[in-house]
Amino acid sequence: MDLELSGGGFTIVLGPNGAGKTTLLKVLHGVERVTSGSVTWSVSDKTAQQGQAYVFQSPVMLRRSVRANLAYPLQLLGLSKAEIAERVAHWGARIGLSAVLDFPAPHLSGGEQQKLALARALIRRPDTLFLDEPCANLDGRSTREIEDILCEATQSGARIIMTTHDLGQARRLADRVLFLNKGQVEEQARADTFFTAAKSSGATAFLNGDIIE
Repeated sequence: MDLELSGGGFTIVLGPNGAGKTTLLKVLHGVERVTSGSVTWSVSDKTAQQGQAYVFQSPVMLRRSVRANLAYPLQLLGLSKAEIAERVAHWGARIGLSAVLDFPAPHLSGGEQQKLALARALIRRPDTLFLDEPCANLDGRSTREIEDILCEATQSGARIIMTTHDLGQARRLADRVLFLNKGQVEEQARADTFFTAAKSSGATAFLNGDIIE
């Protein structure tokens, strides 16, 4: 795979199951290492890592309160208690969990946990945010709320690289699309071009709802 990503906004990664979408995100973020080749950033590796956040498809909660989950990444950054309290209060309100800040995070509903995981990533104000199916198994209302938060993040300058199986969501959010098939980037294009005139046979079949083997 030879791939270069630049610019801001939403890059949506599409493809059939097993195409390598999650693996690509993990390699870019450094969760998985490449056995050959390299991943290079336009800044130092340390700066790149400090400016990134990753939200898994199944949210991972610290066995602590909602407040502690939000505060933890800010404590790692060494922010003052006052700054941490201010950001936690803001994001608790933004995701509708102000009333349960002292409630154990693992006891939240699935949608609430996903919003908390997203807020915990965005509270650090990352330059690049990796999202692996952030709205999988969520109802329409929770999906809309998460999409609103993501749109605000891109408007504030964050770059989002996100996988989804929801073509409606991809059409709503994408600025650019990467289509993966069998571990390769089969097509990459502006979203308007991809969804109206995909060039590769695999992408065309995928958009038509055909089975890709």
